[in-house]
Amino acid sequence: MNQLRLSYQVDLQFFNGEKTEKATPKKKQDARKKGQVAKSQDLSPALSLTAFFFLLMMLGSTMLGTFQDLMRESLITYTTWQLNEENLKVMVMQLVFEAIKIVGPILGLSFLVAFAVNYMQVGWHFSTEPLQMKLEKIDPIKGAKRIFSLRSLVELLKSLLKISAGIYVAYVILWNAKEQVVQLSLLSLGAVLSFTAEEVTKLGIYLGLLLFILAVLDYAYQRYEHEKNLRMSKQDLKDEHKQAEGDPLIKGKIRERQRSMAIRRMMQELPKADVIITNPTHFAVAVRYDASAMSAPTVIAKGQDYLALKIREVAKKHRIVTMENKPLARALYSQVEVGQQIPEEMFKAVAEVLAYVYKLQGKVK
Repeated sequence: MNQLRLSYQVDLQFFNGEKTEKATPKKKQDARKKGQVAKSQDLSPALSLTAFFFLLMMLGSTMLGTFQDLMRESLITYTTWQLNEENLKVMVMQLVFEAIKIVGPILGLSFLVAFAVNYMQVGWHFSTEPLQMKLEKIDPIKGAKRIFSLRSLVELLKSLLKISAGIYVAYVILWNAKEQVVQLSLLSLGAVLSFTAEEVTKLGIYLGLLLFILAVLDYAYQRYEHEKNLRMSKQDLKDEHKQAEGDPLIKGKIRERQRSMAIRRMMQELPKADVIITNPTHFAVAVRYDASAMSAPTVIAKGQDYLALKIREVAKKHRIVTMENKPLARALYSQVEVGQQIPEEMFKAVAEVLAYVYKLQGKVK
């Protein structure tokens, strides 16, 4: 029986520490601030490659014409110019402008695709946390663990799969064009270049689409891996809830300090009381009335047991009248807070007490 009970306790502790719970929004937000997001590094290059070859297919002839014009100007026109500062400036400006016409669309498209893909994956997010220098990054033991980890094996398999798929696509395209390849020696240079450009463009588009499919699968895996790494144990959930709500021990200490400060302020106001109404030992309530500043008598201090004893001691020290009235003391203690005025239903009882006190002291209020 003892062995069974011990086994049950050990299993319970094991499951309590196992990370089986989904990450809370706070855990996800904290991870995001550290740069830990679900993102595929292959998605942006795959779409950029596909978009590049689509761009070549649509604007390739225009870009080729611009390049031919640039070469023609360089070999024919510029060679006849006199070499001076003014002609050199004009030459450089024209060359740069023509080069931008060729390279600009490619660079612009690559930037837009990369920005759009990253925004769709992680949204608008910037973090310097991954760039910070950490000693654990150069730890050889942890480095070896990362090299031989399951994640490294998955990355290796992904790379082999991409290489194999690329080789297969290239083989299929070349095999389908084998008859044209054999006859290339019979064609003119322009026809050979045109055929080569067409096949290379076709190869680039197919490779890009294939890499895009693999990147989508990789993104799904990265999301799964990210969610798995962020999982929390039941103890983690309890700790996070405790942090959000505040540690009960700390909150208790804060309440105790606040209570101590309130008691000190109350004891400082106690000498201003006109009368102390007691139970006689369990409760003590200090009442003050100033006709010029108050519309009704006010409780300025109250206490039970030990605090009631301290109130009576202060009252004795300052020669404040103490009167025993059990029902009134209990009612005032339970119904009126410190700083509040006496409720209307207690006016008569309190007024009689104050009238008696004033008569003892020879006062008229």
